[in-house]
Amino acid sequence: MLTSKSKPTTIEEYIAGFTPPVKAKLEEIRQTIRRAAPDATETINYQIPTFVLHGNLVHFAAFKNHIGFYPTPSGIEAFKKELSGYEGAKGSVQFPFDQPLPLSLISKIVKFRVKENLVKKK
Repeated sequence: MLTSKSKPTTIEEYIAGFTPPVKAKLEEIRQTIRRAAPDATETINYQIPTFVLHGNLVHFAAFKNHIGFYPTPSGIEAFKKELSGYEGAKGSVQFPFDQPLPLSLISKIVKFRVKENLVKKK
């Protein structure tokens, strides 16, 4: 959970509002997304970290017991089998703090979303 009451305007500010163990996980997911989508822009949408490339690409956020990852419903559906071990909903998945982040899976999902947004752009 955020330790600061102010609304962050950058991903750096968002991450800075958490305890060191949570910061480390947030930074891991951020760097994974950056590598998978180097042309995407970082911003804050819906008060959470967002990567944008011809529209919203993915979002992520820290909660009490997990990192929420939001690759849209299509991103969840395309990787339904790989994500089956995690709690989630139509457009989101929860990665518990007590487990390693599935960084290679996150990377695959982000690359899928990049392709999807590029097709939509055309």
